Amino acid sequence: MKIAIVHEWFVTYVGSEKVVEQIITQYPDADIFSLIDFLPAKDRNFLIGRNIKTSFIQHLPFARTHYRQYLPIMPLTIEQFDLSEYDLIISSNHAVAKGVLTGPHQLHISYVHSPMRYAWDMQHQYLRESRLDKGIMTWPTRWLLHQLRLWDYRTANGVDHFIANSKFIANRIWKVYRREAKVIYPPVQVTEYNFQEKKDSYYLAASRMVPYKKMDLIVESFNHMPDEHLIVIGEGPDIDKVKKKAKRNIEILGYQPNDVLKNYMQNAKAFVFAALEDFGIMPLEAQACGTPVIAYGQGGALETIHGLDHSEPTGVLFNMQSIEAITHAILVFEENQAHITPRNCRLNAERFSTERFCSEFTRFVENSWQQFYKDNIMV
Repeated sequence: MKIAIVHEWFVTYVGSEKVVEQIITQYPDADIFSLIDFLPAKDRNFLIGRNIKTSFIQHLPFARTHYRQYLPIMPLTIEQFDLSEYDLIISSNHAVAKGVLTGPHQLHISYVHSPMRYAWDMQHQYLRESRLDKGIMTWPTRWLLHQLRLWDYRTANGVDHFIANSKFIANRIWKVYRREAKVIYPPVQVTEYNFQEKKDSYYLAASRMVPYKKMDLIVESFNHMPDEHLIVIGEGPDIDKVKKKAKRNIEILGYQPNDVLKNYMQNAKAFVFAALEDFGIMPLEAQACGTPVIAYGQGGALETIHGLDHSEPTGVLFNMQSIEAITHAILVFEENQAHITPRNCRLNAERFSTERFCSEFTRFVENSWQQFYKDNIMV
């Protein structure tokens, strides 16, 4: 069986790349396809020396730093990969990867991190945050997103089986494509995070500095709590805005190496997370350290964090992305901290281990292939 793995782009080593990493470990002989590959040398170990087959976007001007500007041609580009010689295609999709062309004697399994958020239910938020809800570019952008929706829906027919990274995304897949999806949670490398019971007195927020992560909202919330110490780690286009808002009780450290981040995570009183995430690996990495999480109680957080209504809570969930909700959640956490034990946090994170992911994923692929082979090859 000849296997191809398709991923949209390799530019950073974060959540979706960590999923691809484990898929590669299970299928080390697979060929890997991606629109672009600008992954830094320090992050390439998981590719185990494999060369990635890229598209013509790799060679276009400014592709390294502004590859997202080529979104209008990505649907056309992903269709140019010739996968006709492969028996099994595994796509890792959050934009266009599932749109590769496959034939009736090929099995296509798509692991979906999310359907295109910005083209579907989050279109209006995307337009506002990009300042494209008004002005001369708003209608060309809206037309582009409309065309992307049509293409995205059509290409769902080329997928034999969908895997969703959470129940939240499985519901989104059903809403958008009217297709059932098997839920297999992403892998969390729990053993790489040292469990620590004794905690320091600071709160930690860490993420990419992009609008939907709401890092500025967390900072503004702690501005209203001058007696609480917040440490912020991360980089991105919003970092200057976040720095300008921070008062004296808040430290903005910017980018930090993974070992430094882990150390802060292990010692933090709690990890604060305000994004609406499809799954959200970082809150689980914090729990792997024995660190409670204070998070926005929507999306994947409802599946990865046990709130105070659980018999073994691992954090506090707040129901609105607002300063008032976050400050209230901090107060609730302070009052209930004794009920949220580091041990329960660690045990909860272990439910999402790498070993569990690999076992569930390979079992699903093997069962799907056996059924596909029986129905389509042995005829």
